[in-house]
Amino acid sequence: MVIFIFTDEEELTESVIEAKRLEIEAVKKAEAGNVDEAIQILNQSIQMAPRRPAGYNNRAQAYRLKGNISAAIEDLNNTINLSGGKGRSACLAFCQRALIYRIQNKQQEAVADFEKAAALGSAFARSQLVLMNPYAALCNQMLRKVISQYR
Repeated sequence: MVIFIFTDEEELTESVIEAKRLEIEAVKKAEAGNVDEAIQILNQSIQMAPRRPAGYNNRAQAYRLKGNISAAIEDLNNTINLSGGKGRSACLAFCQRALIYRIQNKQQEAVADFEKAAALGSAFARSQLVLMNPYAALCNQMLRKVISQYR
């Protein structure tokens, strides 16, 4: 399942409405396995509303699916910059970028991005921070052992 985003507080101009319509079309293409076509449609969406962070975030997801990590990171950075690091687009961009950093074994960068996403309300980011904390992992392991002994 491919997950893209569409909502941020923004002025609903004709170009923004058309950009959102194109994003919906792109999501359908990506979900059908046509990620290259989805990227082309997202390019059009971004051209229609270049100051809209969600378009870059969605294209980053498509790039990531294609394995183009450098393009994904660039779009995630654009999302964060355009959103001012606030709102749903930024939250999701921080999570996406943190996941990429984890895969790249850049743990400090991943933690920093998960912390920013958690501060924006992401329960997923909070759970990832717990998993990445060696002390929390040790406590969880000890707690599971104690619970299993009492059963």
